[in-house]
Amino acid sequence: MFGLGAGEMVVVGIVALIVIGPKDLPGLFRTIGQFTGKARMMAREFSRAMEQAADESGVKDMSNTLKAATNPTKFGTDRLKEATGMTKGPATAELSAERQAAKEKMSKAMGDAALARQAREAEEAAAAESAEPAKPENDA
Repeated sequence: MFGLGAGEMVVVGIVALIVIGPKDLPGLFRTIGQFTGKARMMAREFSRAMEQAADESGVKDMSNTLKAATNPTKFGTDRLKEATGMTKGPATAELSAERQAAKEKMSKAMGDAALARQAREAEEAAAAESAEPAKPENDA
């Protein structure tokens, strides 16, 4: 409740029993219970009053608007997509076909470039081997 564990509450109860005495202890606990009940009631009333003030000031309306803005279906992005023609349909299928053709064209060009590079490197390696004279070995 106030950051006290069960063991600490037992120690407080034992000290209260010794200081106050067994005769007056039940009355003390009853008074403490009534006090905590009143404090909880006041806290509930305060939170209700704050919620009511928030309702009257329109904070909940703003909160609902922000929640709707973060939710695409409530915000109306579907209607926006329809208005701009960004929905899936024949135009999207044509675009997909164009993209696939472009991808295949790029893949073919990259493959041809790779083959040409490999052939060039092989020619350069062969030319380098034939241009190098044989080195005599020294057994010194």
